[in-house]
Amino acid sequence: MLNLTDIPRLARSASRLAEIARVLAKYGLAGALARLDYRFVRRWTAGTELHRLADRPWEVRVRLVLTELGTTFIKFGQVLSTRRDLIGPALGDELATLQSHVPADPFSVTRATVETELRQPLEVLFAAFEPEPLASASIGQVHRAVLRDGRKVAVKVQHPGITHRVENDLAILAELAALAEEYLPEFKAYRPVAVVAEFERVLTRELDFRRELRHLQLFRQAFAHDPGVRFPEPHPSLSSGRVLTMELFEGVPFNRPDEVRAAGGDFEALARAGAKAFLDMIFRDGLFHADPHPGNLLFLPPVGNRPEAIGLIDVGMVGRIDERLRATIDRGVGAVLVKDAATVTELIVQAGDVPAGFDAGALEGEVADQLAFYHGMPLEQFELGTALNELTDAIRRYHVMLPAPLALLLRVLVMLEGTGRLLAPGFNLLELLDPYKQASVRKKLSPRRLLRRFVGAVGEWDDLVRGLPRQLSGVMRMVQRREVGVELSHRHLEPSVNRLVFGMMVSALFVGSALLWAFKAEPLVRDVSVFGLFGCVVSALLGYRLFRAIQHSGKLEERDRKE
Repeated sequence: MLNLTDIPRLARSASRLAEIARVLAKYGLAGALARLDYRFVRRWTAGTELHRLADRPWEVRVRLVLTELGTTFIKFGQVLSTRRDLIGPALGDELATLQSHVPADPFSVTRATVETELRQPLEVLFAAFEPEPLASASIGQVHRAVLRDGRKVAVKVQHPGITHRVENDLAILAELAALAEEYLPEFKAYRPVAVVAEFERVLTRELDFRRELRHLQLFRQAFAHDPGVRFPEPHPSLSSGRVLTMELFEGVPFNRPDEVRAAGGDFEALARAGAKAFLDMIFRDGLFHADPHPGNLLFLPPVGNRPEAIGLIDVGMVGRIDERLRATIDRGVGAVLVKDAATVTELIVQAGDVPAGFDAGALEGEVADQLAFYHGMPLEQFELGTALNELTDAIRRYHVMLPAPLALLLRVLVMLEGTGRLLAPGFNLLELLDPYKQASVRKKLSPRRLLRRFVGAVGEWDDLVRGLPRQLSGVMRMVQRREVGVELSHRHLEPSVNRLVFGMMVSALFVGSALLWAFKAEPLVRDVSVFGLFGCVVSALLGYRLFRAIQHSGKLEERDRKE
């Protein structure tokens, strides 16, 4: 049996591991952990049964565990909430509510971070800088400030030591995921190692504020000609990997509808405008804000010559749609419209990672049931979010792991409809999708896109032709060195060979008979060759018999014996 020294990274974080084990036991979630049968785990899970919270649903207990464990685990839960294809809609909805309210750092610590990162005194960088933060979350806190030219900005400052704590927690998560995948069969289908690796990539990027700055620049560029949608203007000269300075939006978040109404917001118009902005990001730009909860969408009242607008903040997490994924989505939408469950299932299998023993037929049956239920439903009754949740739940039950961008997209569409209905109960996202479907068809058939695909195909063929001689030369060298062996194996090949020979004989009979008919070979009846006509009729009958045998996958010689 392995001991603590066999997993040194966990040994170096023994106290943190102890805390994790105790919190899991406190909320009644340490059963699986204890089954790993490691002495150090058993030691920390013992004697904690008095703290079980068995009266709470397990989804709530998972959220409470992640909240109590702090920054890394809160972020892990937020990322997991985007993977409804793995955890299901119920747990996804619960984890989507995860919010981190971390005590703010003392102002002296914040000042030191800003001055170290930007290499100048705070008074030189800003005309004013409020010591009390507007908010403090798991990764950083936000302060209101004023630039030297009088513009108001929000300064996001990373908590000190957060990188080191995250690295330790990620190491523990990676080891626990590996243990769970190896020793707990019920977890293997959820690919814990792959999920933790994806989370590590997402969180590591989120810790670098320069990525969020670049996202703001890209979004502002994409919506430069749309005055109704605004993203904060970033200030690169006052930003770094741990400090982000951006325009301050003084608006009302959508999760405070009474204040939105008091500020003059039209709920119906805001719901449609917000949804259109996200659909533009998804289907027009291929880069979308991946966290459209109501707190990240602000109503910005008109100021001076600037009209009212929707402000979008917190773009640390984004999704990207490349050409391949876009083509898959287009095909999937087309297949849904014609109730083609086979194609929808095929696309799910092609895009996702399917487990061993995957039953494609069973999944296709569920997809067909869902398509039949929703097809033709009146628009006012159809809820896209509910339909997507049902599809995601089916995918989860068959343990298909979707690519991260597609899982993000499904989650964004569900959240988008939910946010729209929060403002306007009659809001229906499907109404706004029709123009994008038509634009997708036009874009697919555009000469520019066809030319680009043709040029790409020519390049691929050129690479293939250039590399073919070298590859053939390598194969020939392997053959000369007798490193290549050919092993033939067949199962029930005889019927196929019999059919092939029989088909050739029927073809020869037909061709010969056709020639006799064409050249009017004697004897003739009403100027028609008797043998030519007879041969054509016989070959047609035999050809039909061969076709029926192939169609029923029967063995021709066995059928002959039966007949």
